[in-house]
Amino acid sequence: MKSSPLILISPSTQRRGVEFFDYSLSLSDAYPRAIAAAKGLPWIMSCTLSPEAIAESVRQADGVLLTGGDDVQPRLYTSKLPPRLKKKVSPADPARDLSELLVIQEVFRQRKPLLAICRGQQILNVALGGTLIADIPSEKPQAINHGRTDLKDKIVHSVRLEPDSLLSRILGQHSVGVNSTHHQAVARVAEPFRPTAVSPDGIIEGLELSRADRRWLPFLLAVQFHPERLIERHPEFLGLFRSFIEACASKAKRSV
Repeated sequence: MKSSPLILISPSTQRRGVEFFDYSLSLSDAYPRAIAAAKGLPWIMSCTLSPEAIAESVRQADGVLLTGGDDVQPRLYTSKLPPRLKKKVSPADPARDLSELLVIQEVFRQRKPLLAICRGQQILNVALGGTLIADIPSEKPQAINHGRTDLKDKIVHSVRLEPDSLLSRILGQHSVGVNSTHHQAVARVAEPFRPTAVSPDGIIEGLELSRADRRWLPFLLAVQFHPERLIERHPEFLGLFRSFIEACASKAKRSV
């Protein structure tokens, strides 16, 4: 029987979990369901592993999925966040931030396929030296409402895709409707990346490696929206996960 590619998934955390009210992992089941629907095998990672254990986890995995969740610590991307913006940033978990930064480091060192969703796109950009919009309504008052958690599995706004982008090739379109459940976004894009998806108000909705840096990884796609919540009503988004899993399967074969 052919084995499924093993996908390491970074979860959110909770200070008080359900079972014993202690520090716990938290993850929407939509992520592992999407991986499984694309013929991958989901593997949820602890956020408190040692650097050595994180490196080994990435080594054992065929690909990595960075998920959504709480805000990234502002000190990781700026030293001068005004008090009015600090009030808009939700409490961060330094353990999660650190573990994901280490995961990203290992992904690039070990050349593993990477899919980053929502917060995943943000921490990826920060990890490579980029910055974030700390609060879209405060910093971009003319922007559309991107925090539509009441419509988390519905189309909220359109996104323009670069014609030569991986995302455009996967979806077979130059424009697509997406959901929108975030208040932060990519600001200054880190040097290895280029924006390949942009909303009508200019918010960056997708990042890929620049043409000159595509050799860095066998697959890299970051999106600000949540495709895992759209695959049932809009099956074209399952193609995004299938493309990722195919890249992971190819990587696994080359490693044998």
